Amino acid sequence: YYEYDVGFDDAGRILAAKVEMVTRAGFSTDLSPPVATRAICHFDNAYYLSDVDIAALCGKTNTQSNTAFRGFGGPQGAIAIEYLIDNIARDLGMDALDVRKVNYYGKTDRNTTPYGQRVEDNVIHELTAQLEQSSDYRSRREAVRGFNQHSPVLKKGLALTPLKFGISFNVVHFNQAGALVHVYVDGSVLVNHGGTEMGQGLNTKVAQVVAHELGVDLSSVRATATDTSKVANTSATAASTGSDLNGKAAENAAQTIRLRLAECFVQCFGGQVEDVVFADNTVSGAEAEISFNELVTLAYQERVQLWSDGFYKTPELDWDKDTLTGRPFYYFAYGASVSEVVIDTLTGEWKLLRADLLHDAGNSINPAIDIGQVEGAFIQGMGWLTTEELKWSPQGKLMTHAPSTYKIPAVNDCPDDLRVKLFENAAHVDTIMRSKAVGEPPLLLGFSVFFAIRDAIASTQDYRVNPDLNAPATPEAILTAIMGLGE
Repeated sequence: YYEYDVGFDDAGRILAAKVEMVTRAGFSTDLSPPVATRAICHFDNAYYLSDVDIAALCGKTNTQSNTAFRGFGGPQGAIAIEYLIDNIARDLGMDALDVRKVNYYGKTDRNTTPYGQRVEDNVIHELTAQLEQSSDYRSRREAVRGFNQHSPVLKKGLALTPLKFGISFNVVHFNQAGALVHVYVDGSVLVNHGGTEMGQGLNTKVAQVVAHELGVDLSSVRATATDTSKVANTSATAASTGSDLNGKAAENAAQTIRLRLAECFVQCFGGQVEDVVFADNTVSGAEAEISFNELVTLAYQERVQLWSDGFYKTPELDWDKDTLTGRPFYYFAYGASVSEVVIDTLTGEWKLLRADLLHDAGNSINPAIDIGQVEGAFIQGMGWLTTEELKWSPQGKLMTHAPSTYKIPAVNDCPDDLRVKLFENAAHVDTIMRSKAVGEPPLLLGFSVFFAIRDAIASTQDYRVNPDLNAPATPEAILTAIMGLGE
């Protein structure tokens, strides 16, 4: 729930804003306080706010205790300012995209967040420009308006929304990880790390990192399930840090083993350690070239240690939980999406016709995994804002507690035309192989669906009035918003 006041100029630039957010915590706090903190840190989304007052409260209710979900408060905070931007655009008779762009963070100035962290890796301008062009946003905007002028019942809507999402745990000491790598005499490799594989591809990415460092095929590397008897004191696989933390720890362990093997190679064949190359299952230097398996066997015979632990802690983090200031995030992930919808003004039903997604995954370790994560997060975010409605009885009993009453997106809710691309951005801080997180950030891509629906509703009054549409935008909510515009 949100209440806000905002001041802006004729160009739509926000001059000052005040917002109060209230979370439904339920009967106990659980994770609601840190979720509220994360919402505060993401209220700005991709926009510079020179004068802002943000508060987030946890509301105690007679309902079940709520907890964190993908995004951990980030989407809940960012959706508030997107709603605010959408209203400003309609009040000024401007395209919402133009209002968004005029409020974007700058690169050399206008680049400090409300909590005091400088935005040093800003690519939102280039990313938005690329998506605006590739999605043909401007001509489609004209086409949508033309369609709506001649269609009394069916109305189309279009929206482009950006995202900026901070990556790291707000609790600084959680930003650490360990790993253990074994190389066996047959040349096979085993890696164990502190992250939990839950279908997101973490083990595959960590295995890729180890394979890359040792110059062997991915098929030679096996990642085993998390085991605290192997890697102790593990941090949660959360905050989109799984690959960043555990990949770096595994890299550290593999690099230690590689150095030992390189020293063994030089001892046996001559040359310099820095000239030894591990690639394509072979190890080569100035004087010789042998297979990786042969070198491992030789190193074993020379009594070289063929296992190593690894450790990583995210640098440059600083967070004061009392003042809510500092540098809570090592870097930011960026993205943007364009969604086109059509609604039935008589029934409130809607359909997503096309979605264009562009996400900044840095130098992606595995584009197939990352694109899959972007697609899934987008649909999940869309469901959160459209179909997934929570209803309670007066006594606090959850009534929508099963698939029959709580509607998650189905295949028919997905657009017939879904275009997903990763933004090329290698100029990035020293993360694992210069990649970026794709766990939570792309959930915010679903914003464009909600605001496209709102755009379609506004078209019934020639875009002059801001529809009173709250998420989730169910058919009932859409129909109520349409009827409210006519009053």
